[in-house]
Amino acid sequence: MIGRQPALPSILEHSPTRVVFGAGELAHLGASAAELGSARVLLVTDPGIVAAGHVERAVASLQGAKLSVVVFDGVEENPTTEHVAAGLHVAQEGAFDLLVAVGGGSAMDCCKGINILLTNGGQIADYWGTDKTTQALLPMIAVPTTAGTGSEAQSFALICDPKTHQKMACGDRRLPTEGGLRPRVAILDPDLTLSQPQLVAASAGMDALAHAVETAGARNRNDNSRAFSREAWNLLEPSYQRAVRDPSDDEARSMMLLGAHLAGAAIENSMLGAAHACANPLTARCGLTHGLAVGLLLPHVVRFNAAEGGNPYEDLGDGAALAERIEILLDAAGLPRRLSECGVKRESLEMLAEEASRQWTASFNPRPVGRDELFEIYLSALD
Repeated sequence: MIGRQPALPSILEHSPTRVVFGAGELAHLGASAAELGSARVLLVTDPGIVAAGHVERAVASLQGAKLSVVVFDGVEENPTTEHVAAGLHVAQEGAFDLLVAVGGGSAMDCCKGINILLTNGGQIADYWGTDKTTQALLPMIAVPTTAGTGSEAQSFALICDPKTHQKMACGDRRLPTEGGLRPRVAILDPDLTLSQPQLVAASAGMDALAHAVETAGARNRNDNSRAFSREAWNLLEPSYQRAVRDPSDDEARSMMLLGAHLAGAAIENSMLGAAHACANPLTARCGLTHGLAVGLLLPHVVRFNAAEGGNPYEDLGDGAALAERIEILLDAAGLPRRLSECGVKRESLEMLAEEASRQWTASFNPRPVGRDELFEIYLSALD
């Protein structure tokens, strides 16, 4: 389906990440890399993206710009310190001056983790938190192939400890031009999302929607984050069902990709909340994909936060109506609405609530949440 491509909103004019947006823009990856003065590139990706042919095209563009390229394709979903270590071994073999991530949030997170250790040494746990790096990081170009995490707009890497299953958020908020972790360039090419399986598109898109919603209500939201949240929601909400139902709807996929980037930028300017805090233990302990878990919990968290006469989501509308709309989108995409549908048992909820209470994002929820409140949210989503 030929459709109108949305224009870049004015809010991105002052973004520290340069956004290149449009169908076919992957072909200009080499030009973007050359503009950064690069000569040797490490490209970080996963086997699925290689199989889809995107890596071959990316490498061709880089080599067409006379750049040397080495590919590390050992990324898996929810990258751990082990994936970062494997990529670091490859990175240490060459004198790279640019990192390129092609893939979803996992590829981008792993690439950022490699960057941190390549330039600063040590272990990922040393950088758990914010601004613990001391040396400038290498410039990075991010090429998302899913409309989901918006990691290409963020200065944080999420890396999992394979033993504790704890997700470690490692951030460096320096500007990209000053050696920070946020990518210098984000290439948003909606053609790359055409190859997504339907379930991947539905799950990733629900993650992006959750980012727009949770940042809109986060405790530390500000004028910038609220503007990004509204712009993101206004693109994602009307296009989600269309994009999942008909992958050939170019306009809907373009709106999803741009909306996911804006929602990622909203996170950078604000934070998330209880839906993400509850989703992470479900991914680590129960094997639910992140987007599925966060989408399932989101209506329950919205209702919890909008109870007692409050509505932290006023920028997006009435809280009750917002929760109902999310449930309609979940149903339209065929995503589960209940934890019991995913094999989660009631006896697991206390353990999940305890782990969720230790998640960083829980502290930004508009209503204070601890283990008891998070247990009640899990319970409301069980059956």
